[in-house]
Amino acid sequence: MNCASLSLKMSPGTRKFCRNTNKKLIAHNRMCSNLHTSGDCMDPKFLTKVHLFHNLPLADLEKLAAQMTKLEIPAGTTLFSEGDIGDYFYVVVEGELEVIKAVGTPNERLIAVRKQGEFIGELSLINPAGLRMASVSTSIGAKVWQLSRKDFESVIHQNPLLAYEMVRELSKRLTNAHESTIADLQEKNQELTKAYHDLKEAQEQIIIKERLEKELQVAKEIQKSILPEIIPALDEILFGAYLQPARAVGGDFFDIFPLGESTYGLMIGDVADKGVPSSLVMAQTHALIYAEACRQPDPEQVLHRVNQHILEINRSGLFVTAIYGVVDIKEKTFCFARAGHEIPLAMLDNQQPQLIQYHQGQPLGLFEEPVFDVQKIKLLPGSSLLLYTDGLLDVRSEGGDQFGIQRLMEAYASTSRLEPQAACDDLWQQLAAFQGNADQYDDVTIIAIGAKA
Repeated sequence: MNCASLSLKMSPGTRKFCRNTNKKLIAHNRMCSNLHTSGDCMDPKFLTKVHLFHNLPLADLEKLAAQMTKLEIPAGTTLFSEGDIGDYFYVVVEGELEVIKAVGTPNERLIAVRKQGEFIGELSLINPAGLRMASVSTSIGAKVWQLSRKDFESVIHQNPLLAYEMVRELSKRLTNAHESTIADLQEKNQELTKAYHDLKEAQEQIIIKERLEKELQVAKEIQKSILPEIIPALDEILFGAYLQPARAVGGDFFDIFPLGESTYGLMIGDVADKGVPSSLVMAQTHALIYAEACRQPDPEQVLHRVNQHILEINRSGLFVTAIYGVVDIKEKTFCFARAGHEIPLAMLDNQQPQLIQYHQGQPLGLFEEPVFDVQKIKLLPGSSLLLYTDGLLDVRSEGGDQFGIQRLMEAYASTSRLEPQAACDDLWQQLAAFQGNADQYDDVTIIAIGAKA
């Protein structure tokens, strides 16, 4: 039995066609250079294990085996690519071949694996266009027997039964391919359905987020309207203020408002939380202090009345630290009550800042009969007071250091020659420089009171 030798060279006409119209064949030829052929003869008995040929007489199998050539395919090799011109039919002897559609695209998928005794490449030999319908490669290496187009057509013509088996096998494969396609479509449909529901939920979340952002903006505008638009400008006593919330809305508040011809009410407070809940309590507390301040002159009584109101109407459990006092322009005094708030700093006669002497003071909203720190400070010419919330002291640098009271004293001392509003602005700039790119975790409020020298 003589074995036909394999020639991987194409005819001159085919090469000319490839150079002009189909560069894919060049890559195919380069791939083929990695394949190894052998003169070993095909054992006709092996062909009986191939379902396509199992009904052929032994004489026909011997003739068919004589026309086939052995081909060794190294691991990681592409036998042919989708769209290549098909010239050979293959029977797998050892290893396995992977059939892949749309290689290198988002739709790439493995559609079949051909193992020992199975064949591949028949469609391009039957198809009038002669193009490969998919790419075939091996990841573990394989040995195949190949049959040229010419010999394949000769075998089909000489064996009508073989043509019948071929049609039956193709029908089986087409059925499997159809079922696989349907399964893929069902899977993609499920993925699309899930993606649609995810998109719908995301859209709903976006709508909710936009609504919340709009509500937050409204809350921000309402909170802004509560705070004074203009700081009173007086001849003998000057005021300054600065507020920087940590979020869109916050729990810090302040106000400076006229009570009489020569008296002004001043409040600063901090609700023990941040965000929308604290902003609501902040608005309540601000309104209560303002209302009570207009009814009675005593700051301590004002805070006691406010405390009772908060206990009655506030169910959130949030408490408030605050200072409320009365600035008397004629007397140049600041009489105030402190409800658990940060202790003010005083700078007298251009001396170094220091904490004022203080007594116990308890927050609003916790006790039925809280104790407040009540004091009266004389505003001497050239002196100033600094009131602030704890958010100022709690600011941290990028390295995690806390701003703290000592840095505040040093920063406050550097503003001794500035008027109160300029001093507040300068303090914030120093605070922002210290903070750098670190997050702000709490609201910051500053009020300065100064007596002209």
